[in-house]
Amino acid sequence: MTSKNTICLWFDGTALDAATFYAETFPDSAVTAVHHAPGDYPSGKQGDVLTVEFTVLGIPCLGLNGGPAFKHSEAFSFQVATDDQAETDRLWNAIVGNGGQESACGWCKDKWGLSWQITPRALTEAVNDPDRAAAKRAFEAMMEMRKIDIAAIEAARRG
Repeated sequence: MTSKNTICLWFDGTALDAATFYAETFPDSAVTAVHHAPGDYPSGKQGDVLTVEFTVLGIPCLGLNGGPAFKHSEAFSFQVATDDQAETDRLWNAIVGNGGQESACGWCKDKWGLSWQITPRALTEAVNDPDRAAAKRAFEAMMEMRKIDIAAIEAARRG
């Protein structure tokens, strides 16, 4: 690892599977190294995959196969800014369609329990519109959505 700051994500033996999925799904993502345990440890044996170095959208991460003690929560999420509906749909469908689950307001969870916000740039612009009435309409429309529908957000923004 060359980065001074790396996000460490705890997995229960599935760090390589998750990192591989992220590398195949997101641009500027890759699995860069796989490290095996030099000895037995509480949730694994010598030779098991202990850590996986990978990047997600250019962000350096380390997957640690630490065992079942800790689970992911919505307190941490990756927020992905998408440029259009096609990119929004592709990423959302990849996560949800690979054993993940939908949530509200552009959030979904992958099959490993990590939360993702698939957030079109159009949504961010709409809810930050200087015309506060337009922003409120867009925000209220978003609150009714799971996957974000850009056309519906823009229609609400226009009133």
